[in-house]
Amino acid sequence: MDALQLVALVAASAAVAGFARRTPVPAPLLLVAVGLVASYLPGMPDYTLDPHIVLPLILPPLLYTAAVESSYLDLRANIRPVALLSVGYVLFATVAVGWLAYVLVPDLPLTAALVLGAVVAPPDAVAATAIARKLGLPNRITTILQGESLVNDATAITAYKVALAAAVGEGVSWAGGIGEFALAALGGIGVGLLLQLPIHWLRRHLRDSLLQNTLSLLIPFIAYAAAEEVGASGVLAVVVVGLFLGHHAWQVDFATRLQEEAVWKMVAFVLESAVFALIGLQLPYVVEGLGPYGIGEAAGYAVGVFVAVVLVRFVWVYPATFLPRLSARIRAREPGVDWRAPLVVGWAGMRGVVSLAIAFSIPVVAAGEAFPARNLVLFLTFTTVIGTLVVQGLTLPPLIRLLRLPGRDRRAETLAEAQAQSEASRAAEERLDVLLADPRNALPQPLADRLRTVLERRRNAVWERLGAVDETTGETADDTYRRLSREMIDAEREVFVRLRDERRIDDEMMRTLLRRLDLEEAAGYREEID
Repeated sequence: MDALQLVALVAASAAVAGFARRTPVPAPLLLVAVGLVASYLPGMPDYTLDPHIVLPLILPPLLYTAAVESSYLDLRANIRPVALLSVGYVLFATVAVGWLAYVLVPDLPLTAALVLGAVVAPPDAVAATAIARKLGLPNRITTILQGESLVNDATAITAYKVALAAAVGEGVSWAGGIGEFALAALGGIGVGLLLQLPIHWLRRHLRDSLLQNTLSLLIPFIAYAAAEEVGASGVLAVVVVGLFLGHHAWQVDFATRLQEEAVWKMVAFVLESAVFALIGLQLPYVVEGLGPYGIGEAAGYAVGVFVAVVLVRFVWVYPATFLPRLSARIRAREPGVDWRAPLVVGWAGMRGVVSLAIAFSIPVVAAGEAFPARNLVLFLTFTTVIGTLVVQGLTLPPLIRLLRLPGRDRRAETLAEAQAQSEASRAAEERLDVLLADPRNALPQPLADRLRTVLERRRNAVWERLGAVDETTGETADDTYRRLSREMIDAEREVFVRLRDERRIDDEMMRTLLRRLDLEEAAGYREEID
């Protein structure tokens, strides 16, 4: 892939993802569909997915972004269901799907079938959580799905390595497999724990926000590479570091946080868009590589594997949900759950780019012999990814609406936010009184009053969102305030530009003045979207 082809891929995928935001179709599904269609357009370049790029260069930043935005406290509170899905389910799916594929496909060795099972075991992080957030699922379900996706890739990659070693005749024993899994898991966590404190110290002591954000972009690659270098799980190292830094992000200065959020949103958007487009673009490659298997025959196997993947997840999810609740202590500690929540969790098992990247990394020749049925395994992985994204991805939103799961209580959240802001404002007001009582902090009365006015505005803004709505405009008082504030800022901005054009101020002064307005508008916008 040359530079022009890469630019074309990023630009086209970003355009499709942007268009998807104006439609009810989730962006991952539309990107995959467009990629499938585009893969057979005349003159389409070869966009073969390279696992040596996806695993070390694309997976770490996506995992890091998800980890930083995750709640460490929520994940800790839901550690049991998250662990049962991210570790227990992936290992169960590896064995169960592998054995079913072995029974279904004639002449497919059991070791190769287990490789297939490990490849298709981990659900994708982006698709499920994107849909969950868009539909306003309860926080606990979203947390469980997100927590599962942070760790399951590490489990699947380790299971794949063990199954691959068995498939190529390296004589892996159960003890050896368990040992390798333990090394990967404990080693990855250990590397993450070793890195998180020095990285956080460096982030706190760098005074230049540009340097801090440069470090931020390097963190996932540093953590991944360091863990992989010692034979541990790079995925877990990235997740551990990301969770720690996200939990302590408040200790970094505001300029870094603002820039970092904008930069990582852009990086995640570009990578996610390109990744899902790449999935669809793999169709010609996997079809051409089928070799002795006919399309009809392979399609039949694909349907069987897809059904197995879907059913095996339900076979695990329901017992994993209800059996632990036989314990009175767990019932007392955790909220009640009915059959609807595990149904959503079970159906939200879409596979993604990690499965394809692992499949493409299967060696063509191993131990001097061709890997058995490699092309078929690759085809079955591709069809499983496409099938789950399309079938489950398209039906998950109507399923959630049909089940009428209780969504997020926006009013209760706004009330909690208002109470928190009120408590913080009281603390700030007390601090201000103490500071103004010190002669060294003497201020003219108008400036002191301005500080109190800003504080009062911040305290009242959230409560105003709970107030009555204007029947004419449909706005709350807070909405009207923000709209009028933006109009005033626009008027000031036009004057600054006019004065620059009239040469009454220079460009540098105009940029300084505009930056002040931008910061003020950004503060209001952040309060609005939060």
